[in-house]
Amino acid sequence: MDTAADLSRLLGPLRRAVLRSTRAAEGLPDLPDAQIELLRVLSADGPLGTRAVAERLRVSPSTVSNLVRTMAAAGLVERHASTTDLRAVDLSVSPGASELLDRYDRASRETLEQAVDRLPPGDRDALTAALPALARLVTALEG
Repeated sequence: MDTAADLSRLLGPLRRAVLRSTRAAEGLPDLPDAQIELLRVLSADGPLGTRAVAERLRVSPSTVSNLVRTMAAAGLVERHASTTDLRAVDLSVSPGASELLDRYDRASRETLEQAVDRLPPGDRDALTAALPALARLVTALEG
């Protein structure tokens, strides 16, 4: 068994399945994963400048700028003049996007709970036992 290869093959389909199920359960819009992650960063740590968001997402500032342009036009992100740098802007989640993110999180949790409940007890136990290792894997990948 090649754990890394198997995990690599499963992560994308798992993420997409959770997003599809979440959207369908709550009638949520089809926001790209990158936009959801940007909203999560701003919701947790915002308001932030473009460079700070890029660092947290581990992407280039130009990628964040492109996302923000689309998201601001859709009313998901608000831009405000920076209080520390007159050439920069601070980004924050709009009130509507904050509610949308809450709905995504609630629906995702409920969807996953229902799916996990349908698994055999041994699979549920295995998932529970794997959570600490998965958290350490995230840390190892980010380090």
